[in-house]
Amino acid sequence: MTVLETIYIETPLSRNTLNVLHSGDQVQIFGVIYTARDATHERMCKAIQQGKELPFDPKGQIIFYVGPTPAPPGRIIGSAGPTTASRMGPFTPMLIERGLKGMEHGCVYFGSVEGTAALLSGCIQHAEVVAFEDLGPEAIYRLTVSGFPAIVVNDLHGRDLYEERRNLYRRLWAG
Repeated sequence: MTVLETIYIETPLSRNTLNVLHSGDQVQIFGVIYTARDATHERMCKAIQQGKELPFDPKGQIIFYVGPTPAPPGRIIGSAGPTTASRMGPFTPMLIERGLKGMEHGCVYFGSVEGTAALLSGCIQHAEVVAFEDLGPEAIYRLTVSGFPAIVVNDLHGRDLYEERRNLYRRLWAG
């Protein structure tokens, strides 16, 4: 079994940081990331279309597709497991045009394994709602993370880990 080397990255992300990442790389993220789901993305895109400011400057930032659960007593945040990214697809181009660096479509897409909500929430050192509190878990949270694990799925070099693995398994099964 091959052990992957972990790449440590800090936010906000720069183009130089993203250039060295390749599909399949294991990373740990340090710094601030933001949360958003489909209702939040829709509101941010409407704000852009109306010429309004966004609740945070997306330049160099990462958006984590999650709707965290309420924090139990003594905890910073509740469960923080990733949700399906495809629902955000129609909204992402507007955010990427404004400098978002960690998501998809022209920037690096980081994947996190579903079912790891407890592990991921343990990497969150601080959590605060910064916008759309009325959306409950779909509000925008500003998370300070330390050692937040992810895998590079899509890189800036045109590689797609999901497609590469599907092709590999097809070849292996074919014989």
